[in-house]
Amino acid sequence: MKTKAVRLYGKEDLRLEEFELPEIKDDEILAKIVSDSICMSSYKAQKQGADHKRVPEDIAVNPVIIGHEFCGEIVEVGKQWSGDFKVGQQYSIQPALNYKGSLDAPGYSFHYIGGAATYIIIPNEVMEMGCLLPFESDAYFIGSLAEPMSCIAGAMHANFHVQQGGYVHEMGIKEGGQMALMAGVGPMGLGFIDYTLNCDRRPSRLVVTDIDTERLKRAASIYTPEYAAKQGIELVYLNTGSVDDPVKELLEYTGGKGFDDVFVMAPVKPVIEQGDAVLGKGGCLNFFAGPSNTDFSANLNFYDVHYAGHLLVGTTGGNKDDMKEVLGMMADGKINPVALITHIGGIDSVVETTKNLPNIPGGKKLIYTQIELPLTALDDFKEKGKTNPLFAGLADIIAKTNNLWSPEAEGYLLANA
Repeated sequence: MKTKAVRLYGKEDLRLEEFELPEIKDDEILAKIVSDSICMSSYKAQKQGADHKRVPEDIAVNPVIIGHEFCGEIVEVGKQWSGDFKVGQQYSIQPALNYKGSLDAPGYSFHYIGGAATYIIIPNEVMEMGCLLPFESDAYFIGSLAEPMSCIAGAMHANFHVQQGGYVHEMGIKEGGQMALMAGVGPMGLGFIDYTLNCDRRPSRLVVTDIDTERLKRAASIYTPEYAAKQGIELVYLNTGSVDDPVKELLEYTGGKGFDDVFVMAPVKPVIEQGDAVLGKGGCLNFFAGPSNTDFSANLNFYDVHYAGHLLVGTTGGNKDDMKEVLGMMADGKINPVALITHIGGIDSVVETTKNLPNIPGGKKLIYTQIELPLTALDDFKEKGKTNPLFAGLADIIAKTNNLWSPEAEGYLLANA
């Protein structure tokens, strides 16, 4: 079977190509991809090429398919897995396989599996590690958003606290505590807010910071303080660029005691140092945003590490249990991370979008690999609809949902693009 895919050949060398897939082996699965959201990690992989820890050294002659936030349908099942998976099943994949200690992952390391493709071959490692996850939904994009949401769940689970005088690590954020989300209204920040408001282990107060007024307003219109209050959480949005002393302002929300949990959502030195400065006694700082600069560093107050018990963690990705958790929460309607999506496009837009991702405003760029369509912001649908009936129809549909993507919009796109 032929596939069309975006492959990585070297630093900043991405190519959209059509080629023949081999016949699947008994321990492999052939699958169709419908949606794939583009992650900043894919930008970093194409920027670093073979220098990236997950990318093989020989990509110049054996290129890999990029993309790891994908969803689709199973087309053919090898004999070894015929009792576990069925043709026609919807699936999502947890790319962090951790297979025999290897960093190899779909979207970085394999020749025949990655999200930026029309058809893929899922290798045995994925099934063996329990990372092929069937699910049922009325929208494919839910499966694409499961991976980034699993990263958020993993980060929340990875934070820990230690009672003074003890040595037991109590995993997870402090229940009923004070939590801050620094630079927290980007695409992953919005997912973080959604998860925090609706998960089982919640803070009593969540303060979300940023320096972009419009992005803060958008976040507040989607995840309102009124809704948060019903969930038992005081939700505060703070523009730290509009106050003279952000650290003082933040500490005032905690009565000067500091935050129990701080998540830093941008690899920016002042933001990390600000997060460190507002940690309370025994507080845990989670550096969530991965930098592309291998020499990136920031200052931390080691006096407070010693005397105030400050803790530091970093997380990259989730695991299969995190994936199952968020898929279940989405299926039950507990979380709806649709606010992450601000653009849609077809497979022909992947190369340029991935290369320019940091320069494109907004949140998640959702790609439908079975169609060709320029990358388009949801906010531009109405204007483009004046000359294009496809966008006119989409504009009418998303107007019903506060200009957010929806299963109805996806169905209309796939039927008419």
